[in-house]
Amino acid sequence: MPDLPQIDRSQWLRPWAQLKYFTFQPAIFPRLLGKVSDDARPGDLVSVYDKSGKPAGAGLYNPRAKIPLRVVSHSTAPVGEDYFEGAIRRAVALRREVYRLDEVTDAYRLINSDGDGLSGLTIDRYGEVLLCELFSFGIAQRLPRWLPLLHELAGTRFTRVQVDHDLGSLEGIKPSAFNEVNAAAPLSVKIRENGVRYEVDFEQGHKTGFFCDQRDNRREVARFAKGARVLDLCCYTGGFSLCAKVLGGADDVTAVDLDEDAIAQARRNANLNQARIKFVHADAFAYARQMQQNAETWDLVVVDPPKFIFTREERGAWEGRQKYEDLNQLAISLVKPGGILVTGSCSGLLSLEEFEERVIKGAHRLGRRLQFLNRTGAGPDHPVYSNCLESRYLKVLWARVA
Repeated sequence: MPDLPQIDRSQWLRPWAQLKYFTFQPAIFPRLLGKVSDDARPGDLVSVYDKSGKPAGAGLYNPRAKIPLRVVSHSTAPVGEDYFEGAIRRAVALRREVYRLDEVTDAYRLINSDGDGLSGLTIDRYGEVLLCELFSFGIAQRLPRWLPLLHELAGTRFTRVQVDHDLGSLEGIKPSAFNEVNAAAPLSVKIRENGVRYEVDFEQGHKTGFFCDQRDNRREVARFAKGARVLDLCCYTGGFSLCAKVLGGADDVTAVDLDEDAIAQARRNANLNQARIKFVHADAFAYARQMQQNAETWDLVVVDPPKFIFTREERGAWEGRQKYEDLNQLAISLVKPGGILVTGSCSGLLSLEEFEERVIKGAHRLGRRLQFLNRTGAGPDHPVYSNCLESRYLKVLWARVA
């Protein structure tokens, strides 16, 4: 552990924190954090100084958290509480004024944590509801003050706040503090996206209940669906299936998922759009193996599984990578020659190159080649800062299968 140089800290803006190493990362883990002023309290916005004692920005401090310092702004000038209002205004303007997302949907990521300089906060907008996920005690302290501004800028009325139980305990966030605001919000809403309607169930759904990050990819699937026989593995609430049928004009769509609640919601979504889709409640691996034995094939196969990699630990990471390879090998075996494979990974610990390598291995084991057409990710409402590229978690490969 290197010693910090002898520095006169008497003139530093309090409360402050000093970094032990030179880093431009927003997430400062304990090993990167040096001295902290004795007046710094959990949730404080602290002035950040680098290893040599030069001003480096400001961040939210919480000594009990896994990430005790979240740097929200890298700056040599002093940063105050007014920073947050500016960051919120910039984030909302990007979605509503620059990309004009309201013209195509009323569901999108409004605040994207580190990608908007608001580390520890994600907000998805669903119609008149803002669904806020909190990962930082400092953010949780301030959110009630920000909500009137957020609703004014977004044109929304209701708020739902989600806090992961284990993370909340570590951070010191009390979910009960948001009971009143949650009680006033609806349990579900109906949204529109590129002409397709969905119901979002906040109580039964995974995470936020709907994945806005796949919006552009769902629309793009329609390009390949005209008159096609489509298989949607790990369909969740039917996003890709509905776009293939409603927007793309697919002839036949089969959607598979292990989650019984998700399948029930997918059926309701199909009814909303008067779309005929065959839903199958089954494990994607088992279903694909059975279809392989039955010699069934499809013109277009979409594979959008949940996260398979949760740890950097070697064995756990290897098992997750193998799952991606096995599932994609099964999926490729079900694609007609000349058909299309659309496959995704939402594991942030798996790089695009590693994911592509696993998919290629699966294809080559079957003696088949992939003609890659595109590599995509999340939409522009999920921006990524250059000093936090690991937040670019979603990867989607598009290929014709020879």
